[in-house]
Amino acid sequence: MSIFEQRESSIRAYCRVYPVVFDKASNARQTDEDGNEYIDFFAGAGVLNFGHNNERMTSAVVEYIQSGGVTHALDMQTTAKRDFMEKFEKTILKPRGMTHKMQFVGPTGTNAVEAAMKLARRVTSRQEIVAFTRGFHGMTLGSLAATANRYFRGAAGVPLNHVSHYPFGCEKACQGCESGCGMSVLEHLRSLYLDTSSGVTPPAAFLLETIQAEGGVNVASKEWLQELAKLAREVGSLMIIDDIQVGMGRTGSFFSFDDMDIDPDIICMAKGLGGMGTPMAMNLIQPEIDEYWAPGEHTGTFRGQSLSFVAGKEALSYFDNDDLMDEVKQKAEKMYQALAPLEDKFHQVQIRGKGMIIGLDVTTGEHAKAIVDTCFKAGLLIASCGTGGRVVKLIPPLTIPDDDLQAGLDILVQTTYKVMEEAA
Repeated sequence: MSIFEQRESSIRAYCRVYPVVFDKASNARQTDEDGNEYIDFFAGAGVLNFGHNNERMTSAVVEYIQSGGVTHALDMQTTAKRDFMEKFEKTILKPRGMTHKMQFVGPTGTNAVEAAMKLARRVTSRQEIVAFTRGFHGMTLGSLAATANRYFRGAAGVPLNHVSHYPFGCEKACQGCESGCGMSVLEHLRSLYLDTSSGVTPPAAFLLETIQAEGGVNVASKEWLQELAKLAREVGSLMIIDDIQVGMGRTGSFFSFDDMDIDPDIICMAKGLGGMGTPMAMNLIQPEIDEYWAPGEHTGTFRGQSLSFVAGKEALSYFDNDDLMDEVKQKAEKMYQALAPLEDKFHQVQIRGKGMIIGLDVTTGEHAKAIVDTCFKAGLLIASCGTGGRVVKLIPPLTIPDDDLQAGLDILVQTTYKVMEEAA
């Protein structure tokens, strides 16, 4: 029996899907201790947008450590933080005309969501947050209240209050939608919020992902997002976009909503923000909203993870021009073309996504599990998501070489054909 089985908590999950001991990694490949290689279509659930051990980031971090740079500073001012902030302002904020402040929170996405919810309640003097069906926002109690998954919520041990869930407005009718979802729900909410005799108070904020990654790769339409933003303005609620898994270039632009013509009040970021897998989470906050914070009112030991600032600054250099985003669009097209015959062959199969996050809905969790397990044996790391785990999610590094991308797609397509034909 290994030390993992002897001593690691029963809570462990991903190691049960991939039951090997990984040893080395480079870009879109991992190698286990026995020398077996795996193409990585999982990429740390979106953390490794720029691949494992990105050479540019690794060199920058090693150089920083060897120079004696400060590695931990709470929220004190350091050269590493300044360099990151100046780079973020120049490369991301100014070109978009964004005036948002940067709040560095604890090291993970759930910390960003917790801080955003807390601030929205402070700003509006309201308690309720509106979240959406199949959304995922984290595992700590506040963000867990906004997470829709019953299995995750069941571990809380206390009531998860002050969050209401409504149907998520998707691009088209699919498993991720529900009857009555979309624009009609927003109209219904508007009528309730504006009716002073409805007994329904508008929420502090609407919290959502533009693409529900863990929820099954459900994509919100531009029309629905704009209508939601309009509703938020009308009733004095904030709009919080959780861009934690689908930001940092995943969809072919830095933010997943860059082409949606919306201006969120708070944007939650984490995962790929740290560049090479080092942890960092940050909220972008409209200045007038940020003024509601008092100094030190929301803290965290690892708000100033300098190695993440160093690697994250290097990650931002990928957005100095359009080269990588053009590659993402080309690779995304290649992915869709490879998967399209599956949708033609098996009419119950659905493909949805944006850029280099794609969901392959294979109708049941049993089908998806068989695909994930068989792909792993064939040398491809891929995961499932969505209700009952019925969606196989493709989220490879944005920097994946074309040969690795094609090889991984070949494994996935062949495996899916086999599993779906056997199930027919």
